Amino acid sequence: MYNPTVARLTYRALLGRRRAAILFVLPALLLLIAAAVRAFNGVDDQVASDVLGGFALATMVPLIGVIAGTGAIGPEIDDGSIVYLLAKPVKRPTIIVTKLIVAIAVTMVFSAVPTFVAGYILNGNGQQIAVAYTVAALVASIAYAALFLLLGTVSRHAVVIGLVYALVWETLFGSLVPGARTLSVQQWSLALAERIGGEGMITSDVGLPLATVLLVGVTLLATGYAGQKLRTLTLAGEE
Repeated sequence: MYNPTVARLTYRALLGRRRAAILFVLPALLLLIAAAVRAFNGVDDQVASDVLGGFALATMVPLIGVIAGTGAIGPEIDDGSIVYLLAKPVKRPTIIVTKLIVAIAVTMVFSAVPTFVAGYILNGNGQQIAVAYTVAALVASIAYAALFLLLGTVSRHAVVIGLVYALVWETLFGSLVPGARTLSVQQWSLALAERIGGEGMITSDVGLPLATVLLVGVTLLATGYAGQKLRTLTLAGEE
């Protein structure tokens, strides 16, 4: 279910000059914010949690997921080069799973690592806040990569749809509409962070058992449906 050649091509596409520059901007901004907050405010556990939850997990992780998830397959479908890949003797599920693994890896590196570093800058991992949000970022990276890879497979407007989801649903509706939080990857990952962090420092509107089921279910369903859509695309191309 993993093809090194497909993985190498996908890494090359995701880490090209322009896309890599975009991927570096958000982590750099997070570290800059963390350093500024620490310099002006000192060590404050609640402030550290607010920064990591409000910017790192709510904004940076989904946006990087959009870039990595849609970029893993979307451009190939848009320019038609996916036809050459589909013509190779590689199983369609293998293509999807390989691209998903690459998208997850890129999302994790560019979101979880800077989240951990920022947490240490802010409060030295007091109340396990840095570790809690890092684990949340790792878990969220998997679900976001699967969701946005699916978007890249089914729509030519995947980036726009992904940005709307990340900025409007996760950030705006997720903070204003209580019912929307249940359908939020951010809240699902916060359920795990809540269990790891100090008491009262991190809260989630979704219980950990339900959050785990939803994270696993969404990831598997999105991956499976993306594979099915790729088969349909193959058949359309052959016709």
